[in-house]
Amino acid sequence: MDNQRNYKCLIVDDEQLARDLLSAYIKKIPFLEEAGSCSSPLEAMQVMREQQIDILLLDIQMPELSGLDLIKSMSNPPVVIFTTAYSEYAVESYELNAIDYLLKPFPLDRFIKSINKAIEWIEMKSQTGKTDEKEEFIFIKGDQKTHKVLPSEITCIEGLKEYVSFYLDSGERIVSLYSLTKLENELAPYGFLRVHRSHIINKKKVTAFEKHMVWIGDKEIPVGKTYRDKIFDILSK
Repeated sequence: MDNQRNYKCLIVDDEQLARDLLSAYIKKIPFLEEAGSCSSPLEAMQVMREQQIDILLLDIQMPELSGLDLIKSMSNPPVVIFTTAYSEYAVESYELNAIDYLLKPFPLDRFIKSINKAIEWIEMKSQTGKTDEKEEFIFIKGDQKTHKVLPSEITCIEGLKEYVSFYLDSGERIVSLYSLTKLENELAPYGFLRVHRSHIINKKKVTAFEKHMVWIGDKEIPVGKTYRDKIFDILSK
């Protein structure tokens, strides 16, 4: 951790007691600095226009504008830690790339753990000079639960009528109700390729290939006739 600098935290919560607790926690950590304490997202927007904020400590349910809506409105938000009394927003908060989700009431040690995660991300981005280093999770509903998965963990996807099977590096398979065409578009930025009407592959996981077939480890995946020239050209580069 870089102890030569302080990290500016902005508190946003419509409850005074919640703001006071976060302020007290921040004061206990030498490398944190409270940049402001706001009772609404609208007030926070003004603070963020006036100064650079490193970490946003953000409640979710607030009048006029929710914490989720605030983040959705921002093109380049600070690192976000949601602080809320409601557990049902966890999945949506991670879809917005929040670094953590603190469920009220939370003790000091849980707050410190969350802050450390935030600072690790800030330092990593600073060292690499990249803004896209943090890979975004995707959420797959299957087996009566929601799975939080990194695209890089997926080796390939197989379609069967209205269902698809996600195959992961761990050997796990998740069966989900999903459109293969929709997945083709959503995962293209992560290096996924449609190779067959029933198959999408992660091109980084391919271990061997020919015109009619690709291999990911021992798994053989057919290449459809209409995809062969394009896929062979991409994999050959």
